Amino acid sequence: MAASHLLLLAPALLLLLFLLPPPPPPSPQAAAQARIFSVADYGAAGDGSRYDTAAIQAAIDACGAAGGGRVLLPAPGDYLTATVHLRSRVVLEVAPGARLLGGTRQRDYPPESSRWYVVLAENTTGAGVTGGGEINGQGGAFVITPNAQKNIMVSWNVTGDCQGDECRPRLVGFLDSKDVTIHDITLNQPAYWCLHLVRCDNSVIRNVSIYGDFDTPNNDGIDIEGSNNTIIADCHIDTGDDAICPKSGTGPVYNLTATNCWIRTKSSAIKFGSASFFNYERLVFDNITIVDSHRGLGIQIRDGGNVSDVVFSNIKMRTRYYDPSWWGRAEPIYITTCPRHAGYKEGTISDVRFINISSVSENGVFLAGSSHGLLRNLKFKNVDLTYKRWTNYTGGLYDYRPGCQEMVKHKTGGMMLEYISGLEIDNVNMRWSKGNLKGWDVNPLLFRPSTVDGLSFHDWKSLDVQ
Repeated sequence: MAASHLLLLAPALLLLLFLLPPPPPPSPQAAAQARIFSVADYGAAGDGSRYDTAAIQAAIDACGAAGGGRVLLPAPGDYLTATVHLRSRVVLEVAPGARLLGGTRQRDYPPESSRWYVVLAENTTGAGVTGGGEINGQGGAFVITPNAQKNIMVSWNVTGDCQGDECRPRLVGFLDSKDVTIHDITLNQPAYWCLHLVRCDNSVIRNVSIYGDFDTPNNDGIDIEGSNNTIIADCHIDTGDDAICPKSGTGPVYNLTATNCWIRTKSSAIKFGSASFFNYERLVFDNITIVDSHRGLGIQIRDGGNVSDVVFSNIKMRTRYYDPSWWGRAEPIYITTCPRHAGYKEGTISDVRFINISSVSENGVFLAGSSHGLLRNLKFKNVDLTYKRWTNYTGGLYDYRPGCQEMVKHKTGGMMLEYISGLEIDNVNMRWSKGNLKGWDVNPLLFRPSTVDGLSFHDWKSLDVQ
C-alpha cells in the first residue's frame, strides 16, 4: 500500500480507537489480590530467634484496612511468632523457602485455650493461607518424654481453662468464617490439631501437605467442626492422629467433599466424631489412598447426632496394628453408634455406601449399632477385602473406645455385625491369606440374628489366597 493511502487511513484508525470503550477496571477482588504487604517492610527480622509477631500483625492490619490483599513472608526467612490474627480478605502468603514458626511459650497465645492457634481467623470473610512455604508448630518442643508407642506431651492446664493432656496449641484455625481458602502450603509439626475449621461456610482446602510427628497423640490433620460446604482436594496427610476428622460438637456438618488425597496415620484415616452432638449429611470421600493406618474409614457416633447420605468411593487402603494406647485394631471399615455416657441419646447411621473399595488389613470390618441407634441401609458394592497378619498382637478383641464397652473379647471375623437394619452386599470378595491369620476365627460373618435384619447378598465370595 502506498504511503499516501496510509496517511488517509490514519485519521479513521484514530477515530475508531477513540470510539472503542475503555477496558473494564479490575474487579475489587482482583485489585485486592494485587496488593502485597511484605512483613519485611514492617520490621520483620526473619531470623528464627527474634519474635516477628508485631511486624506480621501490623502488615495484616494494614492489608485489612486497605480492603484486603496478600501479606507476604518473603524467602529466605524463619519468622517466629505468637498468635497472629487474620482479617477479612487478607491472605497470608508464606513464600517457598520461608517458614512461619509458632512460639512454644504459653504466653505466646491468648488466655482462652479455645483460641490457641499460631494463625487464627475469627469472623472473617475471604481470608486464607497460601504461598508454597511452611507453617511449623515446633511440635517437638512439646514432647516431655519421647516414646515409640505414644509420646508423653506437655500440658498447659494449670489455669484450669482446659483439662487433661490435650492443653496444647493448634496450628491454623478458622472460626465462624466464610469463603475460606487454604491452598499450596505445608503445615508441619503441629503441637496439637493442625488445621481446624469451626462453624465455617464455603471453604476450600487444596494442595495442602500436612506432616505431624507419628508418635504424638491428638495431632489431627484436618478437623472440620460444625462447618458446611467444604472441599478438601489433593492433600497429603502424614500424621499421628486422625487425618480427616469431621466433628459435630458445636454444629451440624453438611456438604463435605474430600477427594484425591493420600493419608498415613497411627489412628483413623477418616473419622466422623467422636464429638457428635449434631447431624452429618451429604458427605463424599472419593479417590483416597490410605497407607499403613491404624484404622481406615470410621464413623464413631457417641453423643446423639445422626449420620445420613455418605459415600466412600474409589478408595485403596492398607491398615495395620500399632499399639493398644491408640484407639483401633486395624479395622479397614469401622462404624459404631452407642451412648458415650449413661443417659446419652443414641444416634442413627443410615444410607452409607462403600463403592469400589479395596483393602489389605489385619482385622475385619466392624459394623456395630446399638439397641436404640441402628445402622440402616448400608451398601457395599465392588469391595475387595484381603485379610492377613504381619504384626504380632493378640487377637480376639474389639475396640469400642471411647466410652460404650471399651475393649471387648470377641471372635474376629471378616465382618462383625450387630444392630443393623438393611445391609446390601453386591460383588464383595473376602480373601484370606493362608498362614497369616494367627488368632483369627476364619469366619466371613459374625452376628447375632436377633439384632440384624434386611440382609441382601449378591455375588459375594470368601476365598483362601496364598
